[in-house]
Amino acid sequence: MSQHWKTETDDDGIVWLCLDMADARANVLSSDVMRELDAVLRPLEQSMPAGLVVYSGKPGSFVMGADIKEFVGIDTAERAYELVRQGQQLFDRLEHLSCPSVAVINGVCLGGGLELAMACDYRLALASEKRILGLPEVKLGLNPGFGGTVRAVQICGVQAAMPLMLTGEPITAAKGKKIGLVDDISDNDGWRNAARKLIFSKEPKQRAPFVDRLLNLGIVRPLVRNMLLKQVRSKARKEHYPAPYAMIDLWTDEGASEKTGYEAEARSFAKLVCTSASRNLVRVFFLQSQLKGQGNKVDQKIEHVHVVGAGVMGGDIAAWCALRGHTVTLQDREHKYIDPALVRAARLFEKKVRNPVKRAATEQRLRADVAGDGARDADLIIEAIFENLDAKQALYKDLQQKMKPGALLASNTSSIRLEELRTVLDQPRRFIGLHFFNPVAMLPLVEVIRCEDTEQFAMDIGFAFTKGIGKLPLECASSPGFLVNRILAPYMSEAMHLADEGVPLLEIDKAAEAFGMPMGPVELVDSVGIDVAMHVSQVLGASM
Repeated sequence: MSQHWKTETDDDGIVWLCLDMADARANVLSSDVMRELDAVLRPLEQSMPAGLVVYSGKPGSFVMGADIKEFVGIDTAERAYELVRQGQQLFDRLEHLSCPSVAVINGVCLGGGLELAMACDYRLALASEKRILGLPEVKLGLNPGFGGTVRAVQICGVQAAMPLMLTGEPITAAKGKKIGLVDDISDNDGWRNAARKLIFSKEPKQRAPFVDRLLNLGIVRPLVRNMLLKQVRSKARKEHYPAPYAMIDLWTDEGASEKTGYEAEARSFAKLVCTSASRNLVRVFFLQSQLKGQGNKVDQKIEHVHVVGAGVMGGDIAAWCALRGHTVTLQDREHKYIDPALVRAARLFEKKVRNPVKRAATEQRLRADVAGDGARDADLIIEAIFENLDAKQALYKDLQQKMKPGALLASNTSSIRLEELRTVLDQPRRFIGLHFFNPVAMLPLVEVIRCEDTEQFAMDIGFAFTKGIGKLPLECASSPGFLVNRILAPYMSEAMHLADEGVPLLEIDKAAEAFGMPMGPVELVDSVGIDVAMHVSQVLGASM
């Protein structure tokens, strides 16, 4: 008897196959799940059902992908190749069943989950504005391994499939339908009828557009390859991120050929999974998952955020919070200091929110507040003024007179210890640090900083808030530079010593970038501002 897969056959002869992984919040394609799928397919290959509908028993989630925990146990390329080929052959059997098949995508459908769906004849997605469809293997230093590099190009064409695989970024169901990845979209109540309709429709399977079929010709592929390489080189070096280059080579050599493409895909996957790049990216994935697991302990919701300080950091923190659904008031001494932040926010909203009505609603959530009245209603107040102890403490004295009971005060300080900042507060144990990084919209990490006696409830609220705005909360002790700047300081200091010794600035940055840094230390100082960098170094130097 199957533990993870459940089947039932209706009066029309359609087999309804439900994946509901036992003792798990979400479905993943573990070795057990795949073994059971093999057993489930055998009778279907022998019988002649009217159709097969594959769906998920997990609300809001189809299949999250392969079980990444099992990657850690793969110690040789030969073993990786063997496992991937088994998965490919299983999905090949699903694809070649004598009956039509439909995958009902009710939520997150990533990696191996999308490869499973692409092995079905049709894909029916439930209506959602979330980005649920993706092939994120590149973020683990890998290429798709269960036939995705072949089927994605066959179904969508190279122009849509390659960005999906090379960036690893998910797309919405609507975008999936636009590029041919999704055949139809249904509401939550009508999906069974919609699936049944697809089964009996006898519609031809999705096929790449004519232009894409031309681009897939062997004589044309090298030209497209050059364009793809140009895009990838601008973002990642091959020696540090070999996976996107491997995917381009795979497509250039094989052209999504069923005859040779699956074998080549498996060989490429097996080679990549044993690289240090993939091992480290998998380790980063688990570390990020660990951080995402924080913030589940509190029910108290942060609805109104008040940010004091409309500079680059404060203004961008305010904009990001509004983008993520919070009511935000932004305070500074005069409107002229807030206006540039609102202009930057408008640019962010225009980029991130395509729907004009929703964009207008997002803009309305962010309000200028010179008087600071928003502090009275805020659930969370984030101080983001310049790094000066006296100025910050003067502000705290004023804020604590306005704050409502239960509200939380946090500082975005990058260098001053919380023990020094909180001495003027009546409730110092409820004071935390929320240190964002610049640019706020791009960098996912937020240091959630505590003193030895900080209330755990305050920290839990900080974790939950950070997670709620789509960032990764990293707990840090209140020590000079916290974690990131403490690690960064010696690196930056050494770069400045090299410059002082006469090493050309461009050579310093080139060496750092060749090592794998996204930006050289000299360019970083210029980006942050020499005055800011000098001030932080002086503060850290005095306290470390």
